[in-house]
Amino acid sequence: MIIRPALPADAAAICAIWNQIIRDTDITFNSVEKTVADVEARIAEKAALGYAMLVAEDNGVQGFATYDQFRPGLGYQHTGEHSITLDPGARGRGIGRRLLAELEAHAKTRGFQTMFACVSAENPAGVKFHAALGYQEVAILPKVGFKFDRWLDLILMRKRL
Repeated sequence: MIIRPALPADAAAICAIWNQIIRDTDITFNSVEKTVADVEARIAEKAALGYAMLVAEDNGVQGFATYDQFRPGLGYQHTGEHSITLDPGARGRGIGRRLLAELEAHAKTRGFQTMFACVSAENPAGVKFHAALGYQEVAILPKVGFKFDRWLDLILMRKRL
């Protein structure tokens, strides 16, 4: 398996993974599926901003990860928020750990000091994953997401890079 920067040619594979998560789970609160054009634009945007968007490839794309500045404004320039999404069949194989390690290393080269993970409370595996990698729960935001006709809580987890 290799971890590498996402390319426009990866957009369809990323869509397939992402849209299944959007459609079938409350891991993400988003309910609007992505198009190949959406993903191609995101890949280009990340490259233009100097942020990483990475894919894990092993006989095809197994997952992807990216980060942004946590909130807009100069005061947040050293604080990031990441997103990591794996194909369900890729979970439990160390792929997420490798993606996140490379993402954090990239963020550090850009001067980031802190990284946040915003995890659905309906995703205990995501909370456990982040805790195992040094993220600490710092807040629960009750009923901030709405999907599948119900309110969902968001857990904020933080790691000093």
